[in-house]
Parts: sequence; C-alpha cells; structure tokens
Amino acid sequence: MADEIRKRSEIEERYKWDLTHIYVSDEAWKEALDSAMAGTEELAALDGKVAEDPKKAILTVQKVYDSILPVYEYAFLRKETDNADPKAQALKDQAMRLYVTAMTRGAFLQPELLAMPEEELKKLAEDPELRDFDEMLRKVLLEKPHVLPKEQERLIAMMGEVAEAPAGIFSALSDADMRFPPISMPDGSEQELTEGNYSTFIRSDDREVRKQAFRHIMNTYESYGNTIAATYGASVKKDQFMAESHHYSSAREAAMKPLEIPESVYDNLIETVHEYLPVLQDYLRLRKKLLKLEELHLYDLYTPMVKGYRMELPYEKAFDLVLEGLKPMGDDYIAKLREARENRWIDVYPSIGKSSGAFSAGSLRDVHPYVLLNHNDNLDSAFTIAHELGHSMHSYYSNTSQPAPKSDYSLFVAEVASTCNEAVMQRYLMEQMQEPDAQAFLLNHWLEQFRTTVFRQTMFAEFEKISHEMAAEGIPLTKESLSEAYLQLNDKYYGETCFMDPEIASEWMRIPHFYSAFYVYVYATGLCAAVSLSEKILREGEKAVRDYRKFLSAGCSVPPIEALKLAGIDMSKPEPVRQALDVFRETVERMREVTKER
Repeated sequence: MADEIRKRSEIEERYKWDLTHIYVSDEAWKEALDSAMAGTEELAALDGKVAEDPKKAILTVQKVYDSILPVYEYAFLRKETDNADPKAQALKDQAMRLYVTAMTRGAFLQPELLAMPEEELKKLAEDPELRDFDEMLRKVLLEKPHVLPKEQERLIAMMGEVAEAPAGIFSALSDADMRFPPISMPDGSEQELTEGNYSTFIRSDDREVRKQAFRHIMNTYESYGNTIAATYGASVKKDQFMAESHHYSSAREAAMKPLEIPESVYDNLIETVHEYLPVLQDYLRLRKKLLKLEELHLYDLYTPMVKGYRMELPYEKAFDLVLEGLKPMGDDYIAKLREARENRWIDVYPSIGKSSGAFSAGSLRDVHPYVLLNHNDNLDSAFTIAHELGHSMHSYYSNTSQPAPKSDYSLFVAEVASTCNEAVMQRYLMEQMQEPDAQAFLLNHWLEQFRTTVFRQTMFAEFEKISHEMAAEGIPLTKESLSEAYLQLNDKYYGETCFMDPEIASEWMRIPHFYSAFYVYVYATGLCAAVSLSEKILREGEKAVRDYRKFLSAGCSVPPIEALKLAGIDMSKPEPVRQALDVFRETVERMREVTKER
C-alpha cells in the first residue's frame, strides 16, 4: 500500500531514483568533491584582478560553479530520501561547505565587473568567446545604477545575517516555540494541532473540527501579535533600507526590476482580480449551497464540496493517466515522461526519514531532472505527478537548449509549466470521467486551485503593497494597523457572501512568504499564464505546442516576460489574467450544472 510508511529497504528499486546517473558511488562523489574544492582556489587567486582579465575571470568562475553543482545535488538528493542517515547528513554537510567556500571566494566577480567602465562591459558582451554570457553582462549593466561602491556593498553584505533576522525570528516563533490548543474530536479524543496538520483539520468534514482548528490557530497567533508585528515591521523596514540604499524608488521596484518585471504586472493583477470578485462571490454562494449551510464562515472555505468520492490510483495507473492526459503536449514530450519513469528519475513512495511533499530538482544539465514524490493512491497524487513533471520538462528543455549561464529560468515563470500540465490534464479527465460525482470532484479541485492560487495569493500581494505603503508614509506597523488592513482586505474579497469571522484579522501573522517581500504574486500570475497557455494548446494544437516549446527552451536567454511572449502570452497586459478568470467563471457554471440535483 502506498499509504503505508515503510523502510526504504522495503521499497522496490524501480520506485527509487537512481543517483548513479550523477556519480557511480559515494567514493566517486568524494573524488569530485575534493577536485571541486581544489578548484575554488583558482577563484581566490582572481580576487581583485577582474579588470586585468575579465574574460578569464568570468570563464573561471563559471567552470568552478559547474564543478560544484553535481557534487551539491548528489548530496542533497541523497539526504532527502533519508534525513536520519548519518552518512547522508555528512555528505550534505561537506557539500554545503564546498558551496559556501565557492560562493565566498567567487563573490568578487559582480562587484568588480560593475566597477569597470560601462564601455568596457559593453565590449565584453559583444566578445564572441563570451556569447554565452551576453545576458549576464547585460543584466550587470542593468544593475549598475543600483550598485554602491565596493566598500559600501561590503558593509551591506556584512549585515546580511541582520537583514535575515526577522524571517529567522518568525520561523523560530512559529515552528519551534508556538503551541496550539488540541482539537477535540467527535469521538471524545484529543488530537494535537500544528501548522503541519492544520490543513488536514481545516478540510475536515466535521464543521466543529474546522472551527476549532481555525480559532485555535488564529487566536494563538493573535496572542503573539505585538511580537509578530514588530518582527514583520522590522522586515518591511529592512526592505525599505535595501531599496533606498540601492537607489530604487520603492521596495517593490527593488524586488521586480532586477527580474525585469514591470510593476504594472503587479497592479494589473490586482485590478483584474478585483473585476472578477463578483465571480468569486458566485462561487462562494454555490459552495454555501452545496455544503447546505445557512451561513458560510471562513473556516468552511477549504472543506471539499463533494463528499465521499475517491479514485483509487496506484502509482503506475496514475502515471498512465498522466501520459494520456498530456498527449496534447506532443509525442516527444510524452516519450521523455516515459523515460523519466523507466530510467528512475523519480523517487515515488513515502518512507521512514524521507522528506515530505514533492519537488523537481532540475539543475543538473549533464544528467536529467530528478523528482521526489510521496505518492498516495489518489487523484491529488496523480496531479502532483503531472505538476512536478511539468517543472522537470521545463528544466530539461531549458538545459538542453541553452548554455549553462542562460539555462536557469526566472522565478516569475517557475510555476507556469507545472500548472499548465495540471490544466491540460484537468481538461482530459473532465472529458473521460463523465459520471456526475467524478465531474463534481474534478471541478471542486479546479475551483479551489483558482481560489487559493489566484484570489488568495493576489490578496496577499495586495496586503504586502499596503503594508509597505503604510511604512513609506510613516504609519506605524502595529498589530492593530496591520490586522485592520488585513481584515478590510478579507471583507473586500469574501465579505459579501461569508460571515467575517473576526479571527481572520490575525491570519497575516502566520504567512511566512511575507518575509520575502513581493514574491507571492508570481503564484497568481503563473497560474493565469498556465491556464491561458493550456487553453491555447488545446484550441490550436501543434502550432501552439511549438510556440510553447520555445518558451520552455528559453531559460533566461531573454527576460521572463519576453519568454512567455514566445508562447503567445503577454503578461505585461491584463488579458491573460482575464482569460484565466473567464475559465474560472465557466468552471463555476459547470459545477452548478453538474450539482443541480444535489
């Protein structure tokens, strides 16, 4: 059974990833580690001498970084499958020491390049021998107005740990020190409540369990509200300091300009989502009806509207379903997915000591991506296969189409390929599974993807915008002012249909993403871009697939907005967001039709 947590030794080899594709043994890895560590000495010899031979410096740094990557990834992947294995821990520690050494010894490159005259940098960018680095050098030139003299940059770098302190304090408080009251279960027993299992309780079929979980979590955070407000306020002030010291007009510009994302993308997202809030209310009214509730509370938003439906999907069957569902992506795409399964790119089942969740590790250019799953025999796990393989295929096409300095794609597009896979598969399943319960189950899944990823993350993005504007205007960021702002946002998004539980005012206190400012919006834009792309692929067929492949292959050879344009999606305009939210509107209507007899 996939649901059982077994020892790793009890799982068949074909369901474990094969790390011998990177190194044939730990001994071979150790040789590579020693060689890479010796190579970092070449970096130390170049410190302070970039202007003498910038070409040599650039090529040497890249060579050393290329040697480090497989060493680090092997150790990282080795530990992920058994975090309690002391040998794996030792490998990871050694790899981390190598990484830190290389990053420290190579940190001179960008500051010294930036200290060179602009004309010399432009000549470097035009050098045929540095053709692979032209984008890197262009970005160096782009950042030049925002880089301080070397000594000042060194001082700012020295306060790096201080700058990260708010996030560290919040993590220590929420992950280690904070305790929540237990949940009283219907059978009279008590169960521990943690941030880790909150998602299970808030989705419970039992309304009293949901309410307890919601109130216990929110009220506990509220009791630490003054501390958390001071911590978050320090994080916002840090954002302001970093932005102002580097000559940006705002913290948001400092976060978006280096990624070459116009701030209008952020504003377009918020404005367009506001246009579709009536559709969200329509969905919430339908949810209220299907749950047979006189009053829809905020703790009722996550529980499934369709009860008792389950698809048994063992891994092989789930993978076959993914292969069928993704056929519109092209024969070569499907062939590569088959290769991933047959050649053991994937670690499939939960096991004792294995990391939870799922991810794709796609940075190994000379090998292939690796995928970690924790498969359970259900539809959610099938969608996870499609999602993570979307990441892997993005990495595969980018790595095989671009040289190393251009192969890593931007965070802005990181969720597009994964979500596009899910959207294409969703459409396939809707066509294949015609029984009303199955249709309702699938529609529930898709509607919640929209609500939690587009509407909720956009609300988070709006909160970040408001809190930073408050700080810029000199308004104190207190527990009261931040909670009032967050409560008003929830009222805007949910208040027309939902009872506005006062505890929701404290929810901002538990969102760790807020300590990495102006990041959450990419979840919403990513889903909107993916939905628009999937509709294009299913509508236009082969031509759209060819264009989509150009996007997957672009890496960072062009700015991320331009990469999406290769696939026919212009995220600098609101149209893709509107197109995606029109799909949300259609899905609400389809759900109403499918469930009209309920």
